[in-house]
Order: sequence, then structure tokens, then C-alpha cells
Amino acid sequence: MAAREEQANRAAEWREDHFRSNAFRIINIMLELNSEHATVLVDEILHSIFFLGKINDPQHPPESIVTDADMLDGLKIIYPRPFDHFSSQLPKRSPFSCVLDMIVLLTGEENEEEIKKKVREITKQLRRGRTRPLISSTICVSQIPNSVRYYGVSMSTAGRIPGRIMVAASCLSSWDRYVAGAVMTYYLNNANIPDFDGIIRLPENVRCEAFNILQGTHLPPCRACGNMFGLRSPTDHEWPYGNCAEVESLSDLFKNVEEVREQATLIVANNMEENRRSVQTELEHLLRQRNFTWDGNFFTPQ
Repeated sequence: MAAREEQANRAAEWREDHFRSNAFRIINIMLELNSEHATVLVDEILHSIFFLGKINDPQHPPESIVTDADMLDGLKIIYPRPFDHFSSQLPKRSPFSCVLDMIVLLTGEENEEEIKKKVREITKQLRRGRTRPLISSTICVSQIPNSVRYYGVSMSTAGRIPGRIMVAASCLSSWDRYVAGAVMTYYLNNANIPDFDGIIRLPENVRCEAFNILQGTHLPPCRACGNMFGLRSPTDHEWPYGNCAEVESLSDLFKNVEEVREQATLIVANNMEENRRSVQTELEHLLRQRNFTWDGNFFTPQ
């Protein structure tokens, strides 16, 4: 019995070190990449990481993540709001999405291969094992012919409950309404109901292509994305709904290309508002499990 407990304690310490190591490394990377036009992304990622540290088991306060006292004091002066609100407000998306936005901003959305290369280089600097705290494994590109490319990464949290919390938060605060509606339909375990409300069928000319970040190889959509978006030739594997890179990428495409929104086939969404209320109820339940007192607001970076 003692040996099993010692092994469990070592495993917990190992996971804890990976979270804090990756959190600190990601913050450093964002500070290195930061330009005068991207401070809002640093503000956002600090809050997102500190929030995930708050709901982690065990908890990781900012002081245990940013262990350099001078660096911590400097961040508190330059970016005070993440420190003020990480224990009361929810982020709208997970940390690696901010890293991706920074790379796209500095590289240019048209330079797809360079963006994927830089994301790969950053990912290689993070600690991986049986768990991959704060790491995205997949990047997705969505566009129509001759349009801007819209990128997304898979959910980057640490554990099942934080993942479900962030999917719910993104549905309620940041993802396009059509895309969020599709995710919420399945998030609420309605997969066996014959009359779905919120499922999307994309126009034929939409490119939505995912890649393994580390290997660079093309990834066919999983069955979840096939169900939600009608993507062709899905695999039999089904990731938790809302975790895939396709969701974030398609959401940005829908937000920015009105033509796609107009041409997408949306099965009647007569329960959309009811679904939103149900997702918020589930979100509040999950937050209570992690002893998080939410003030009802989502963090708005500045």
C-alpha cells in the first residue's frame, strides 16, 4: 500500500512539474515574441494560464508559475489585470490559441508553412509525456478559394474537467454562434436524439485541413468533426466535442467570411438558447467542483 501511495505521489509531482514548466516556458516565449501591437495577447495568455493554474489539482498560483521574483513584479506592473481577475473571471480560450495568434500576426497569415514550422518549434520546447499540459497537438487551416487563411489549434488545457470548462467557456463567449451551436449539441450528450439542432454542413468550396503539429502530417477529421460539420472521410476515432483544432479555425472563418455563413446549411437551431442555458449550468457545476467562484464575466484582454 505504501509503495502504491508513493508511486501516486511521484506521478502527481511529475504532472505538477510539467504544468508549471510549460506554463513558465509559454509565458517566456510570448514575452520574447511580443511586439507593441500584440500586448493584448500577452494580457490574455497570462490570464488564461493563471486561471488554469487556479482550477488545477493541485492549484498553481501565479507565484508558483513565475518563480523569478523580478519577472513576477514586472508582470504585475505591466499586466495587472490577469492577476486581478484570474480567480474570478473565465478566459475565452485556452493558452496555445494566443501563441498561435501571435505567430500568425508576426508571420502573416499567407505564410502557412512558416506558421506551421514556428508552431512546431515552440511545441518542441515544451515538456510532454503521458499528459501534455497546455500543449496543442493539432493545427487547422480553413479558407475558401483566394481568401485569408484562418488558423486554429486543439484545446490546450490540463485534464478532463479543465478541458470541459474551457469548451463551455469558448462556446458561450468567443466561438461563432453556428460553430458553438454544433459543439453544444454534442457537449450536452444529445448524440442519440434524432432531430439535432445546430449541426452545420459546410459549403463545398470550404477547405478545412488539420495537421499534426510535431510531425507536420495531414490529419483526417475525427468522427466528432464529421458529425458536427459534415467533414468528408472522418476516422472512427472520436475526440471530445469542441477539443479539435477544426472548431477554432472554422469559427474564425465563419466570423470573417459572410459568404460561408450564408451558404452553410444549418439544421434548424430551435433549441439554441436552451442549449446555451444548459451549457452554462454545466459550466457552473464544473467550476464549483474546482472551488472556483465565478463572477459571471469573461476576461477581456487590454
